[in-house]
Amino acid sequence: MSAAGNERRARGALNRVLVVDDEADIRELIDLTLSRMGLAADCAGTVGDALELLGANRYQLCLTDMRLPDGDGLQIVRHLNESGSDTPVAVITAYGSAENAVAALKAGAFDYLAKPVSLEQLRTLVKSALRLPGEAPVEQGPLVVGESAAMLQVSALIEKMARSQAPIYISGESGSGKELAARQVHARSARAAAPFVPVNCGAIPENLMESEFFGYRKGAFTGADSDREGFFQAAQGGTLFLDEVADLPLPMQVKLLRAIQEKKVRKVGSTAEEAVDVRIICATHKNLRECVEQGCFRQDLYYRLNVIELRIPPLRERREDIPILVSAILGRLCGAHPPELTAAAWAALKDYPFPGNVRELENILERATALCSGAAIEAEDLQLGAESLAEARTGRAGETLEDYLNRVERQAIQEVLEQTGGNRTAAARVLGISFRSLRYRLDRLGMES
Repeated sequence: MSAAGNERRARGALNRVLVVDDEADIRELIDLTLSRMGLAADCAGTVGDALELLGANRYQLCLTDMRLPDGDGLQIVRHLNESGSDTPVAVITAYGSAENAVAALKAGAFDYLAKPVSLEQLRTLVKSALRLPGEAPVEQGPLVVGESAAMLQVSALIEKMARSQAPIYISGESGSGKELAARQVHARSARAAAPFVPVNCGAIPENLMESEFFGYRKGAFTGADSDREGFFQAAQGGTLFLDEVADLPLPMQVKLLRAIQEKKVRKVGSTAEEAVDVRIICATHKNLRECVEQGCFRQDLYYRLNVIELRIPPLRERREDIPILVSAILGRLCGAHPPELTAAAWAALKDYPFPGNVRELENILERATALCSGAAIEAEDLQLGAESLAEARTGRAGETLEDYLNRVERQAIQEVLEQTGGNRTAAARVLGISFRSLRYRLDRLGMES
């Protein structure tokens, strides 16, 4: 055998794929596609044959049909999960069968393909699952910092989520580190070499949403002087992070649902759809299930996005992480020789409730490093204030944490409205939120009038 033939044989042995489908023509099509990618395939037509091959061989990927003569593809997914195997499984589902796709992802499948199988999507999926030879290694991304029990659990979940392509819903309060967690999932995944595109859904005007998400063709509307890519195209092969996804208006939710289900988007002004390969991670500080119950968020989209949920705990629930966070933040702000905190400063931080979570801690320390004199940060440099500390210890009479946060938010909005003379558009710009988001907050806080 030639040297080239030996190389192909060795590579095939290293990257072997199990294909499970009861239709011989589909097995042959997938086998041919894989061989052209330099991969070897074993084929099975039943669950029983597949389990027998899995017991005798090691595979780098398994592609299985959902419906099989003696069972379904979920049995193979569960078998691999229960056996502790790290072999990723992709499930082939019937066209338009959203329920089966979601069920497969929830069971632990790496990804899914819809029939008729698109060879372009198949090749993309295989490359994501295997990190084929020739791809450059990617440096690891930033860490979610913390050694508390809650954060160790978050870190363990992130490592598991990185091995899947399933959509992730990250819940947590504002400033708790949701985007950082999303970036870490991306950095640990097979998509790490591709873009991570963060989108603040609450900051996009409603009339521009479709063109921003899906792009547009030249001449599609006044001002469209050239073709433009949207967020989906910008994130091709990587991760699209939808922050504050609960702020999406209902018409846009319908379009987003279709894009996720079909893995295709249509540019504004175009008649043709184009395939996109992105992983969706979304986040919001709101309770998305309550939004569904209130009718402001589609239930079908909620189940599509919430395949895996990751909750980021607020800082007050992991106070033992404050010293680690302080060290990491000061190291980033000041380099190799950051200032120390005095005992009084540590005590002040320990008593503070951090309604703004880690983001507020970063702001406090950045201000303190600018105000401190010498090599130590004093309690007064933190500028927490005696009133704030007193409220942190005792709270107002009968005031819950939610009441406290609402009061702080109401006060901040009121101050900005006074600064802008009641101009809500200008106030939203100062607050860094959309006009629609400001209007929602005014209504929720009873400030609409």
